[in-house]
Amino acid sequence: MNQLYLTECPRDAMQGIVDFIPTNLKVDYLNQLLKCGFDVLDFGSFVSPKAIPQMQDTASILPQLKLDSITTKLLAIIANERGAQDAAFFDEVSFLGFPFSVSETFQQRNTNSSIEASLKRVEAIQQICEQNNKQQLVYLSMAFGNPYGDLWHEEVVAEWAQKLKSLGIKYFALADTTGSSTPATVSSLIKTVVPELTGLDVSLHLHSTRDEAVAKITAALAAGCTKFDVAIHGFGGCPMAKKDLTGNLATEDLLEVARTLGYSNGLNANELDKAYAQSWTIFNNYH
Repeated sequence: MNQLYLTECPRDAMQGIVDFIPTNLKVDYLNQLLKCGFDVLDFGSFVSPKAIPQMQDTASILPQLKLDSITTKLLAIIANERGAQDAAFFDEVSFLGFPFSVSETFQQRNTNSSIEASLKRVEAIQQICEQNNKQQLVYLSMAFGNPYGDLWHEEVVAEWAQKLKSLGIKYFALADTTGSSTPATVSSLIKTVVPELTGLDVSLHLHSTRDEAVAKITAALAAGCTKFDVAIHGFGGCPMAKKDLTGNLATEDLLEVARTLGYSNGLNANELDKAYAQSWTIFNNYH
C-alpha cells in the first residue's frame, strides 16, 4: 500500500484572516494538530507583521507547543535573511520555507525583490540553515501559471528548479498560488519537474476551489505524487496574490480520494476528528 506524506498548513489557513485570532486559540489548535501525526506542520511565519499581521505571535507560540513524544516536524515561512535568522534561533523548527516565484510580478509582490535577487536570498538562507542544522524548503511559486501575464511554461519551472538544486536545496514544493492549475497541468508539471529533482523531496502545494480539488488530487496521485500540503476544510490562501483568497487542498478531500485509491496515511483518526471539530472555534468566529 502506498504511503502519503502530509504537511498540514494552519499557517496558510489563518494568515489571510483579518480579525486577529487570539494566541491561546492558535496554541490550542496547533497542539491538537500535533497529536494527529502529520509529517510536517506549517505552523507560523517569521515575516514582517506589517505584511502578515496574523502571524506576529509566531515566536511566542513556539514555547507553548507540546512537542514531547511528537514526530511531526515544524516548518516556518520566512521571506528574507532576517526572518531566517529569527526562525533558526528556535531548536524546535526543522524547516524554513521560502517562497521563490517563477513569476517576476508575484516575487515583487510577495517578497519585494526580483527573481534574481531572490535566488541570492535563497543562497544566503541556505548558509543560515546549514549553520543551524535546519533544512530550507523552497516553494516554486506560480509553478502552474500566473494571472499577471508573466512568461510561463513548464520548462521555465524546470530551469529554476535546477538552479535552486545547484545551491544545495533538497526540499521543494510545486506551488499553485492562485488556483491556476488544471488536472492536466498538475499531471504534466509533476512529470516534467520531478525527474529534474531526482533523489530530492518534492511535494505539491495547491490552492484550489473545493469543486476543482478532487480532480487535481486524482491527477497528482496518478502522476506519482505522494507528498501534499493540505489544510483542514480547505481554508486559506495567499493574501499577497490577489484580493479573493483561493483556498488550500482540504485535508479531508485528499484523505478521502487517497483512501478510495488504496493509500495509507498514518494519521490518528480520533485525534484528526477532534482537530476538525476544534477548527471551527477559529474559522467560524474570525474572518
